[in-house]
Amino acid sequence: MGLEGERAPDFELPSTGGEPVSLSDRLETGPAVVIVNRGHWCSFCAEQLQTFSEVSYDLWFHEKVDVLPVVTDPLERVTEMRDRYDLEIQLLADPDGEVAEQYGGTEETSHGLTGIAAVYVVDEEGTIRYEQVADNPADRTYGNFVRYYIRNDYEDPFGGGE
Repeated sequence: MGLEGERAPDFELPSTGGEPVSLSDRLETGPAVVIVNRGHWCSFCAEQLQTFSEVSYDLWFHEKVDVLPVVTDPLERVTEMRDRYDLEIQLLADPDGEVAEQYGGTEETSHGLTGIAAVYVVDEEGTIRYEQVADNPADRTYGNFVRYYIRNDYEDPFGGGE
């Protein structure tokens, strides 16, 4: 698909925080990280979200970055996931996979429709500066890499691949 360098598709989804969240609203104050997850049942997704939960306050406080995890499940299941893993970030429910489809895509699995795991760093102008779409469920970008990537002016801080 390849969205890097393109304008990020806007969306508005219900949040476990109780209010709908839109990408365009969040970009008014700074960059955003859009994380597409497969579903509440995915242990790799939970691990990845925990790494973003750990750095989310630091990202927000220093760079005004919002972390926007999109989970292809109904809000009730997404809230259960947030609580089960004691996440400090609010999750966004995308039960029909409409947002996931605009980013890395969706696929039918034994769990039903799931998003293809992906991470996007969107700058304050709405341009996708980093894209990583998982080749397999365990292929993930974690929170610390994204934190250093943003602090290094959207360049790989380690001088190569992740």
